[in-house]
Formats: sequence, structure tokens, C-alpha cells
Amino acid sequence: MRVIEYKSFGNPGEVLQLGERPVPNPGPGQIRVKLTMSPIHNHDLWTIRGEYGVKPELPAVGGTEAAGIVDAVGEGVENVKVGQRVMAASLTEAWAEYFLMPAARAVPLPDSVSDEVGCQLIAMPISAMMALEDLGAKEGEWIIQNAATGAVGKTISMICKSRGINVVNVVRRESAVEELAALGITNAVSTSDADWMKKAKALTGGAPILYAIDSVGGKETGKLMSLLGEGGTLMIFGTMGGGNMEISSGDLIFKQAKVVGFWGAKRGGKTNAKDYVRMITELVTLAAQGKLNLPVEEVFGLTEAGLAADASAKPGRKGKIVFKA
Repeated sequence: MRVIEYKSFGNPGEVLQLGERPVPNPGPGQIRVKLTMSPIHNHDLWTIRGEYGVKPELPAVGGTEAAGIVDAVGEGVENVKVGQRVMAASLTEAWAEYFLMPAARAVPLPDSVSDEVGCQLIAMPISAMMALEDLGAKEGEWIIQNAATGAVGKTISMICKSRGINVVNVVRRESAVEELAALGITNAVSTSDADWMKKAKALTGGAPILYAIDSVGGKETGKLMSLLGEGGTLMIFGTMGGGNMEISSGDLIFKQAKVVGFWGAKRGGKTNAKDYVRMITELVTLAAQGKLNLPVEEVFGLTEAGLAADASAKPGRKGKIVFKA
């Protein structure tokens, strides 16, 4: 079968290549899934570069989330059947025509949810939901987030809208404000506007911003901190801009603000099965109702790994880059 593999860590556009491996057979409690679609996430790219919190043994096959069709089941598997559409995250070696996974982690994919949405409905959306629940934001309160056009940013906005939580969405391009509006996401301001921070404050009508989610890092972290109200919480979700965070000690001290880090992989490991099912159910319901829109920018075949990785790294995308088997 065809796989997308890398034999060394480095620039994904350069080290990813097409490979061949035997079709795997499921063991007890496992299922084999025929891939339909799998997205490229930032953590996939960081892993390939060798810069993530975990490093796989080389040569490695990429891919951590996917949608597909159950092709074979191992001994003792009763929760899914051959021919059933499923989706899953926290996978290994998903960028392949077939991949193995624990049957217990397979989430049924209803016909009302497309492969494009289903293949990216767990990893980033679950992280977004966990982050929101860790912050403890309540109906009527205000959050501010940057990187609002990213998969996590869009998902946070859509979940918050369904829960009655207000969000100020910070983007880098004026055109991105319109892109978000087309998805029903409002209260967006662009950092290309010199007065964006003033406009962000005005959006709340004087209500304090109690929570901030930073996915960029650098000076942008400090700007979110300066917009927080007294006793607010700043969550560090990612560092897309690279470099160290720059936070004013005065803001931190005089606002009595709190800074916390979030890592989905670590948080997921601490989540009990009941809570996980509850969150997945909410996400699937929102997706089926058309309230959780997860756009796809471009689809690539398994033979186009380098091109897909380069496309995923380009700024200004309106959706995910995905592989289709």
C-alpha cells in the first residue's frame, strides 16, 4: 500500500515522500481503516520537523487524524462493523491507504457529516473545547483570541456562539474579517489596522475581557495581555509566530492576571471517557446541524506530499489542507 513517510526530520516539503508498506492486519481490539481523508495539522508539521513534544522512530509515517471506512476488524471488536464510516484522532501513521487503530477510539461518522468535516472534527475541535472548559468561560462573558482564522480559532468561535459566549477575533488581514463573516463569525478586528486594540475594546461595550487565547506568541502575547481585564486569564495555546512571549510585568502584576499553558495531548490523557464522549457528541451534533463549519482549502493525493506540506505552510489559507486516498 502507499504511505507518506519521512526518513529524517526536517522541512516537511522536502523530507516527506511516497513510500510502500504491506497492508497491516488488525490484532485483538484493533480495526483496519481504509482512508478517505486526513488533514495536515500544525502538530503534524512540527513532528516532521522534529520540534514537537514527542519524536517517532524513523522512518515514520505521518498523520494523526482521519476519516475512513472500516475495512477489517480484529478479535473481540464489537463496537464497529466492516463498511462503517468512522473518524478518529490521536492516531499514528494515518497518511496511508490503510491504517490500524484501537476500535475503542473509533467514532461513528453519520451520513449528515461529510468526509471533509469528519476528518478534522476531533483533534482541533476537541482541543478547542477542552481549552474553553479549562478557562471556565460562561454565557455572556468575553474572550479574545488571535489566529482566529485557524482551525482552532474558528472552532472556538463557533462553539462559543452555540454556548452564548462572546469572542473578539483577532486576525492579521482585513480580508480575513470578511472570510470569518462568511462563516457567521463576527466581532473580528485586523492587526493591519493601527487602531485595532482600541476597536477590540469597543466591541465589548465596556464589559471586561476575562479570558485570552494566544496561538501566535512573541509581541502578540503581550497585546492580548494588555487587553485583559483585572483578574483575567491568558492561555498559551501555540506559538505560530515563533520566538519567546513578550509580556509586560506591569500588566501581569497590577491586573493580577494569570498565565496558563495548554497542550491538547496532555489534557486529553487526563480526560475521562464520560467527558470525552460528551464533548464528541456536542461536536458531532453541531456539525450535523451545520453550526460547525470546518472548511477545506485544497485536497491532495498521497503522491503529492511535498506539495501538500508546502501548501499547508502558506499563510492566508481559508481552510485545511487534506490528503485523499
